Amino acid sequence: MQHPKKQPGLRSDAQRNRERILEVALAELTCSADTPLSVIARKAGVGQGTFYRNFPSREALVLEVYRYEVQQVAETAAQLLCTRTPEVALREWMDRLAQYAMAKAGLADALREATTARGAFKSLSYGPLTEAVTLLLTANTKAGTIRPGVTADDFMLAIAGLWMVDPHTDWQSRTKRLLDLVMDGLRAGAPGPPDGY
Repeated sequence: MQHPKKQPGLRSDAQRNRERILEVALAELTCSADTPLSVIARKAGVGQGTFYRNFPSREALVLEVYRYEVQQVAETAAQLLCTRTPEVALREWMDRLAQYAMAKAGLADALREATTARGAFKSLSYGPLTEAVTLLLTANTKAGTIRPGVTADDFMLAIAGLWMVDPHTDWQSRTKRLLDLVMDGLRAGAPGPPDGY
């Protein structure tokens, strides 16, 4: 797990405590949605006071873990575009999104228990993921590798099947097949690279 961005105004030791709590919380909540907060604090090596200063409630902790995971997926889009062609970057990012979807499935129970606001965690992911998809689609449209006019909403609807794959099955082969089909659909009608590209 990469380190979360530094929180403004936090001393370096306080930032390290926060990072340790998030790392432990991600692992523990993925395994068991009802892991007691005291267990997370103990495994992170922090006292109850330190824990609650950072995360005053279970909801605050779970939502921050989820927000961090979404941000990591979103940031991967720009990183891939720096080192790969737009088409390869898009397909590799789709694989990363599938891994995220399976991790989200592991956190889903914790998320549901942490908040009663329907769609609260969906709204946390929509903005960053939409920005990442838009970045990738724009690069591919300019390169002529996907059909013109595909929007981020189109893409998110096309891959909606990811959220229905059971993470306890052979999800890797199922998601690969699904994403290959989506990619084939995006390529259909692609104009090819423009002159001088």
